[in-house]
Parts: sequence; structure tokens; C-alpha cells
Amino acid sequence: MSSPASFPGYFLHKQSFSKLYSSHSQEIRNIHNEELMGIRREEEMEMSDDDMEDAPEIKDSDDSGPLAQVEALKEENDSLRCQLDAYRNEVELLKQEQGKAQPQRSEEDATRQQQLSFLQQALQGMQKQLLKLREDLKQRETELEKNSEEKQQLESQIQSLKDRIQAFPTSHALPVSYRRLSGFIFGFASTGIISTFLHVHPFGASIEYICSYLQRLDTKISTTEVETLLGRLPCTFKQELTGVGASLEKRWKFCGFEGIKTA
Repeated sequence: MSSPASFPGYFLHKQSFSKLYSSHSQEIRNIHNEELMGIRREEEMEMSDDDMEDAPEIKDSDDSGPLAQVEALKEENDSLRCQLDAYRNEVELLKQEQGKAQPQRSEEDATRQQQLSFLQQALQGMQKQLLKLREDLKQRETELEKNSEEKQQLESQIQSLKDRIQAFPTSHALPVSYRRLSGFIFGFASTGIISTFLHVHPFGASIEYICSYLQRLDTKISTTEVETLLGRLPCTFKQELTGVGASLEKRWKFCGFEGIKTA
């Protein structure tokens, strides 16, 4: 009795079944690829929207910039890993189908081989991109740690300066010689400034007017200190009374050049 394989109809039926199976497999792969590409586009659109929404916050905050970039790289890394797994599964399916089928030099085998080569190239490209993203992620994490360390160092330096300022002795605790030197410097500088001021005011100026001018340079200057300084230098400054009765006013004038005789 002859086997079913000896009839021509059997081979025709087998070939048609193989073609039908191949076409269905191709359609399933195409649908799967379209779904993957759709998911990828949606993720890219969501990531783009998130980046646009988070852009002002990144500009406003110096600390959130590196963290947002690290999170974005992590999300892109996960997305690429999912795509990489999908490509690997597709390659494995093609390898299994190719191993089950009998070796035939046909147009279908050539197309399948071409698809396999394309998927392998895509897989290699995804692997390279994944490695690059991992390097970028590692670099971002290193920069983030470095920035955190620098921030801690700056905070420590600022606190140290604050402690030194608080521990610095006040004017009451300074030595007597230092206070005398400071008073001498104050008197010397103030004398020059007041002389210049009164020189451009030949009719003199009140003590309040002089102090208001000096306080623009040093807010700690008091009227008593200035009046005491002017009284100690009678050859340079003199006080005159102007007005009568209620309009009587004391004015200080510069008299440093009065004793100099002109030729």
C-alpha cells in the first residue's frame, strides 16, 4: 500500500499549507512590529511632553537639573531594553522556524534570511545605543555625586566663615593700642574729607550738614565725634555764628589757607 506522501496532491497540500502558515506568521510579525512602533511613538511623545512641562522647573532649580536628566536616561534605557527583548524574541522565532523547515533554495527562504539579517543589524544597533545610554547614565550619576560633594563643601566653608565672624572680637574687646590706631586713621581720613567739603562751601556748613555728608561714606560716624575732631584742629577749622536771634546758626569753615601769605 502506497503512503500519502507518494500522491502529488499531498505535496500540493503541504506546500499550500506552508505558504499559508508563512503568510499568517508574517502578518502576526507585522502586527507585532506595528504595536511596538506605536508604543515607542507614544512613549517618545509622552517623554517629549514631560520634557516640555518640566523645562521651566529645570531652569528655575539648579539642583533638579541633573536628577531630571538621570531619570530621563533611565526611562529611555528601560524603553530600549524592552525593544531589545522584542527583537531578540523575534530573532529566536525566526531561528526556530528556520530550523524546523527543510533547507530549500527558494524565494521564501531568501526573504526570511533577509529579514533575519535586518533584525540582527537592528539588534546590534540597539545594543550599541543601549551601551552608550548606560555610559551617559553613569557619567550623569558621577556628575550628580560630584555636584553634591561640592555643595556640601561650600556649605561647610560658609558655616566656618560664619563661626569665625561670630568669634571675631568686638570693638570693646580690642586692645587699647589698636583702638588708638583706629581713631588716628579715622581722624586723619576725616580731616581730609571735611577740608575738601568745606573748601567748596566757602560760607561754611553746619555740623549736621557735615555729618550727613560723612555718613554717606560711613554710617557709624556720629555728630559728637565729628565736632570733637573739628575742635581739636583750630588752625584748620573755625566756628562762626551767623544770623540774629532765633535764626542764629553755628557754621564751621575751613581756615587752613588763611595764614599763608601770597607773594
